[in-house]
Amino acid sequence: MGNEGSDRAREMEVFSAIARTGSFSAAGRVLGLTPSAVSRTIDRIEARLGVRLLIRTTRALTLTAEGQSYLAAARRILADLDEAERVIADQGAPRGRLRVSAAFSHGRLCIVPLLGDFARLYPHILVDISLTDAVVDIAAGQADVAIRFGPLADSALTARRLGETGRSIVASPVYLQRHGTPEVPEDLLHHNCLNFNFRRAEPVWPFRREGRDYALTVTGNIEANNGETLGQLAADAVGIARVGNFGVVDDLAAGRLVPLLEAFNPGDVEPIHAVFVGGANMPARVRVFVDYLADHLR
Repeated sequence: MGNEGSDRAREMEVFSAIARTGSFSAAGRVLGLTPSAVSRTIDRIEARLGVRLLIRTTRALTLTAEGQSYLAAARRILADLDEAERVIADQGAPRGRLRVSAAFSHGRLCIVPLLGDFARLYPHILVDISLTDAVVDIAAGQADVAIRFGPLADSALTARRLGETGRSIVASPVYLQRHGTPEVPEDLLHHNCLNFNFRRAEPVWPFRREGRDYALTVTGNIEANNGETLGQLAADAVGIARVGNFGVVDDLAAGRLVPLLEAFNPGDVEPIHAVFVGGANMPARVRVFVDYLADHLR
């Protein structure tokens, strides 16, 4: 049964090569067979099926209607065989296209700088990264791995914790010189507070005073879909922003930004996860990439 299956796959390969090249001799050259061996293969298929697949003349080679049907089926079966072998091989050796989705700021500042070393370690993996603050549907095949912030919704996906990030309120010394430094959270009501424009992001900033947590609604004249933009606007003295710490480390160290209202910081942190389809059939390229992120982002 095993030899018969492999023989039939070889026959389909020969027939497909004939249809692709247009002659027995050209198909033989592609497959390393003599024209007579190619001819015997076609005779064997036609005898078993009891139909004529090809009409051969001195000038042309034409597929019959049955030949067209056999060709379509052969191509589909050969493609399925190639895909099955690729999937099995991929489970063992890391290779193939790896589609990664990461938030714009965190991706540019934290994920992209790691890709060079990862590519050198795994040269047979093609990393296809998209930086977007939109939530992609992994279950629908839009990405293999997505980096997510905050609490995760219940789903059948697998999540691996990569770390966490806090948030700080920041402004530039120039802005503070022009508009004054807020001493208590309520002072922000008189400042230009830059916010996110996500539908899920409300214009409220959390604070803690004497052990009690509360939220303050703030307003401003610019909104953006990523923290890097808000941090840049704050550094340019446009207003005050509340952003992830990872995005403003360099600006804080250089003095382009200063932290505000630290005594009222509630200490809230957002967990960072890699989310993917797990299980026994998880491709090796996904496993090694998530392992690499976990090792280097902690």
